[in-house]
Amino acid sequence: MVKFLQVEGKGCDYIVLWLDCDKEGENICFEVLDAVLPVMNNAHSGEKIVFRARFSSITDTDICNAMTRLSEPDHNEALSVDARQELDLRIGCAFTRFQTKYFQGKYGDLDSSLISFGPCQTPTLGFCVERHDKIQSFKPETYWVLQAKVHTNKEESLLLDWDRVRVFDREIAQMFLNMTKLEKEAQVEATSRKEKAKQRPLALNTVEMLRVASSALGMGPQHAMQIAERLYTQGYISYPRTETTHYPENFDLKGSLRQQANHPYWADSVKQLLAEGINRPRKGHDAGDHPPITPMKSATEAELGGDAWRLYEYITRHFIATVSHDCKYLQSTISFRIGPEHFTCSGKTVISPGFTEIMPWQSVPLEESLPTCQKGDTFAVGEVKMLEKQTSPPDYLTEAELITLMEKHGIGTDASIPVHINNICQRNYVTVESGRRLKPTNLGIVLVHGYYKIDAELVLPTIRSAVEKQLNLIAQGKADYHQVLGHTLDIFKRKFHYFVDSIAGMDELMEVSFSPLAATGKPLSRCGKCHRFMKYIQAKPSRLHCSHCDETYTLPQNGTIKLYKELRCPLDDFELVLWSSGSRGKSYPLCPYCYNHPPFRDMKKGMGCNECTHPTCQHSLSMLGIGQCVECENGVLVLDPTSGPKWKVACNTCNVVAHCFENAHRVRVSADTCNTCEAALLDVDFNKAKSPLPGNETQHTGCIFCDPVFQELVELKHAASCHPMHRGGPGRRQGRGRARGRRPPGKPNSRRPKDKMSALAAYFV
Repeated sequence: MVKFLQVEGKGCDYIVLWLDCDKEGENICFEVLDAVLPVMNNAHSGEKIVFRARFSSITDTDICNAMTRLSEPDHNEALSVDARQELDLRIGCAFTRFQTKYFQGKYGDLDSSLISFGPCQTPTLGFCVERHDKIQSFKPETYWVLQAKVHTNKEESLLLDWDRVRVFDREIAQMFLNMTKLEKEAQVEATSRKEKAKQRPLALNTVEMLRVASSALGMGPQHAMQIAERLYTQGYISYPRTETTHYPENFDLKGSLRQQANHPYWADSVKQLLAEGINRPRKGHDAGDHPPITPMKSATEAELGGDAWRLYEYITRHFIATVSHDCKYLQSTISFRIGPEHFTCSGKTVISPGFTEIMPWQSVPLEESLPTCQKGDTFAVGEVKMLEKQTSPPDYLTEAELITLMEKHGIGTDASIPVHINNICQRNYVTVESGRRLKPTNLGIVLVHGYYKIDAELVLPTIRSAVEKQLNLIAQGKADYHQVLGHTLDIFKRKFHYFVDSIAGMDELMEVSFSPLAATGKPLSRCGKCHRFMKYIQAKPSRLHCSHCDETYTLPQNGTIKLYKELRCPLDDFELVLWSSGSRGKSYPLCPYCYNHPPFRDMKKGMGCNECTHPTCQHSLSMLGIGQCVECENGVLVLDPTSGPKWKVACNTCNVVAHCFENAHRVRVSADTCNTCEAALLDVDFNKAKSPLPGNETQHTGCIFCDPVFQELVELKHAASCHPMHRGGPGRRQGRGRARGRRPPGKPNSRRPKDKMSALAAYFV
């Protein structure tokens, strides 16, 4: 990207920066300037050559207005982003690496591939666990309520609510019931009728959009944000990352509304508003960043479809509602006295629906109309009964409630809030239940309780909130970047050292919740040291554990592991296992000990037998390697000896897999090499009944790249036509070779023509 920008910027006189108009966009401005200013033409003395365009949507009007009002990039905002990035990276990496290393390999049913910590992520998880703790510690209490029914006429009746609401003593509730039951009539004490208004919504900002997307549309915050960004880049809505809920004074409300005047869903409401005159929007909060989220052009369900349409529809309805009238309704209340006790009933009648016409889910619920009565009127008491109920615990936090808490405590920004919520879900700290409620897992609970035990400030939102305030001061030019960074890093450095010294406290909680390695997994392969069975632990990260030697061996991830024919490694006597990514993917055997402790200097940790440079082992690269990969620079194509009868060769570095010689009885890598391309030859034996060879032959030896018989069997017709061998010229003798004494195993042929790689890539990929 830097090289591309330098090519574009070379010889330019001026630069106009059209980056996202938020702090992160401001930060990227200066990264771009670092890349292009050195190659631009030198400015004349005092001439301004750097300009910043500020815009909130991709429309002709906004683009033209931004170009006529060019400003300068804000260095303070860029510095605040630099500070946040450095703090989050240093703190997150230090705590995450220590936690992961400490717990990795200790517990079998613990996902210890990454036990992450984040200055924003961890307080986010803390909110979820705090609610979980309240639910677990909740003790229900029994309470009693009086409910009275009065008859307004022979057919209709009213249910009355008790003014005392509830009592927690049964005997007292029984006493009130006994006194009330003696009465046959309910007397009207007072009546009231008040006109009330339900206010139209404030203009839409990011946090409110994410809240509604989760609670009403069933979309996760991260998913909703991705859809909003796509709608923005396609020009359907304005910039979706904003904290502002107040339209600028020069905002063209009527122009935006007219664009929706012919929409099939809300054309009538829009036309009526334009005819009667729009209502002035409520005054919200002006954060000084971008205008609220609004539709920029009309769109239909057929045009957008799925979740994109549902989000666009909500944004548009919300915008129309902000310039609509308030919903007005009449609230009627009647107060009754039955003996010594007071009861009330109320009802609502809509006078003018206002904005609820466009947002029907916000409409005032229909209630029974109350009878017309005056003070002193009496009604017959139908029945009075006592109901026994119990207090109920709070429910798990919804994503919408969590977003509200994060905004309230200053955890994250409007752009990063969905990322933090997505992280705690992906890392198995919480699971998303029905209603998009976040239920902490055992791992999430233990982590948070561990932080509380060692240093509560690591999980409480207070310290992060204070840091965010300091970062905002940097953005406003009221605080020094270096001082804030140095002071905050010093605080967390001390906290980190204390955390390291006290990690045993968290480990005690882990021991209670998770099982040790020795007690988990199932026997799979024998250890080369003690010759006892090692247990295969399938929970991520999958690994083998020898309880007798107390050793743990990591394995390749994201695939299946099984025993490989009870064959042993000639170097350490460990039984080999076979890793596979599926029937159409790649597979290779590996020695658990060699995989973790490379036996040769040119091998790295995490290499299987298909990369092992052992000169004589039947499973090694030296015996099964064919030739250099057609796609990557360092890979070697290796025969998969377990893939028959649907044979395949696969690169030992990248994901290239080629299927060949279907129904062959046996395929072996020959000791001989191709005279043309130096690749190893293959000896192939076919079943006589299914042999594709000419003349009903069953055996053939050749090069899969150059031999015309094999080219047919591996379907390399297109690739063969591009092969240097068939083109003639200088590329004839510059071929692909296998590691068999000519060059170190797995090392590319430096003379290999570049076009040879792309020639075969078409088939292999």
